[in-house]
Amino acid sequence: MASSTSSSSAAAAAAAAAASRSCFKPKFPVLSSSSLELGSFSSSLPLKRFFRNPHISCSLQTPSILHLPKQSPAYPPSPTPTIKHPKNSPSTENSQSQQLNFLQRAAAMALDVVENALVSHERQHPLPKTADPRVQISGNFAPVPEQPVKYRLAVTGTIPECIQGVYVRNGANPLHEPVAGHHFFDGDGMVHAVQMKNGSASYACRFTETNRLVQERALGRPVFPKAIGELHGHSGIARLLLFYARGLFGLVDPSHGTGVANAGLVYFNGQLLAMSEDDLPYHVRVTPSGDLKTVGRYDFDGQLKSTMIAHPKVDPETGEFFALSYDVIQKPYLKYFRFSPDGKKSHDVEIPVDGPTMTHDFAITENFVVIPDQQVVFKLPEMIHGGSPVVYDKNKMSRFGILDKNATDASGIRWVEAPDCFCFHLWNAWEEPETDEVVVIGSCMTPPDSIFNECDESLKSVLSEIRLNLKTGKSTRRPIISESEQVNLEAGMVNKNLLGRKTRFAYLALAEPWPKVSGFAKVDLSAGEVKKYIYGDQRYGGEPLFFPRNPNSENEDDGYILAFVHDEKSWKSELQIVNAMNLQLEATVKLPSRVPYGFHGTFISSKDLEKQA
Repeated sequence: MASSTSSSSAAAAAAAAAASRSCFKPKFPVLSSSSLELGSFSSSLPLKRFFRNPHISCSLQTPSILHLPKQSPAYPPSPTPTIKHPKNSPSTENSQSQQLNFLQRAAAMALDVVENALVSHERQHPLPKTADPRVQISGNFAPVPEQPVKYRLAVTGTIPECIQGVYVRNGANPLHEPVAGHHFFDGDGMVHAVQMKNGSASYACRFTETNRLVQERALGRPVFPKAIGELHGHSGIARLLLFYARGLFGLVDPSHGTGVANAGLVYFNGQLLAMSEDDLPYHVRVTPSGDLKTVGRYDFDGQLKSTMIAHPKVDPETGEFFALSYDVIQKPYLKYFRFSPDGKKSHDVEIPVDGPTMTHDFAITENFVVIPDQQVVFKLPEMIHGGSPVVYDKNKMSRFGILDKNATDASGIRWVEAPDCFCFHLWNAWEEPETDEVVVIGSCMTPPDSIFNECDESLKSVLSEIRLNLKTGKSTRRPIISESEQVNLEAGMVNKNLLGRKTRFAYLALAEPWPKVSGFAKVDLSAGEVKKYIYGDQRYGGEPLFFPRNPNSENEDDGYILAFVHDEKSWKSELQIVNAMNLQLEATVKLPSRVPYGFHGTFISSKDLEKQA
């Protein structure tokens, strides 16, 4: 598309903003997903014709053996989801309507013609690697179908007696073949569950039945915009407007969320919550049989009115739940809130930031929350100029805000600048009162936006100690590992029983060759010592989860590491259980189907499973 005049560009920007906002707060009548029916759009062109440039210089070159369905596949049926809609919502009011009216049918056909033209235009231009499905979802990044529970899995070695419960891990798993750009983060959420009981194990994986997935499954194709893979430049604006128009005519219903719930998992107050930062969380129940059932979009009994990031924190001492929410369109751009152990929400605290900023993670200490305000920001007008709305702002000063956990407003927040610091994840933080410092442990990533935008510079993720001096307002930063041993460390955790308190060890994924994970590292945060556990030749995994053997143990590392591992030679996957003290393999659970590389997980004890809501 050619560039427009400044006045028309401003109009396009306003339209894009309106369309984006409509994805979260629509104000038009809609039909329920049971009555959805669009026009005659066809996505029959194969990916090999779609993408012109066959030469991909990336570690994700392993060909996929799975072709994504163009229609909803005949997967084993999930347990029937209950999607909670507010009373008197347009969806519930129109639930008996089974067919579109004449105006809607005409609109559907016209909008499908527009989408056909848009797709034809997009297919004439090569996609960047960060939005090319051949790169983003190839090899073991490719999706898998749902699997009902498989029991009595083969176990090599012995599952430790203390491991009684279920290990669950989230990941991106697109239901349908992308018709345009696709980033790995855009896929539909799927939870993989291994339940362990008295030395035996079972496995199941299920989609989280989001509002988005339910509608797209009924339609047989993707229609919701993909936040990273598709929303670039003029075509991104066109897709937002197209989605807005479909919502305006009641052809899709974004009023109950557009998120994919593919990133984080947390167990709190009897609920397992699946999260992505563009929506409310979804409540997923682990059934007594070890299967997974989506209960519905979860608003904490009507208390949560905004999105929530995918990395909330649960204080191990108080049982309180802490979270953030950010908005890319309107103020307040960032909010902080907390829940009591029994699920009662505090008032929102508006955090003063200059503009919409990516805040993927944060940290807690015994008394404070540590809120990053970093250099990766959202600038929707960049789409007017053909760019991505996710931007690395080199002129912005990174900083951390220190706020009392129980604050009712942000008047007491203390900002400490941390130049050129971008931590996608923060592993822990604690207070050192003798020096008036808050110590933050995180992986500092450069270039900061390399996950989202194509870049010639190689990605580095350096495990760092950042000291925030509350007295002087200054910060210092040092790499924890010596330069000679430097490796990319991303995705992991500390002993969750010590979250917010000083810890000696962190367990982090060895993200090499990026973006694959060849093993995990046990890092002594004080001494900088690194002990590595390598999965083996052409064997890769993901986030290591630390399972504490006994919460009252005197040894911080007294526990086990759980991680999914995939063998790219045999195309088999397994769950490995490794002794965290000596890094010796204790047991391997052979899984009945492939587990794609994914994101974050948690462990729910058998006692907590019995207390599920």
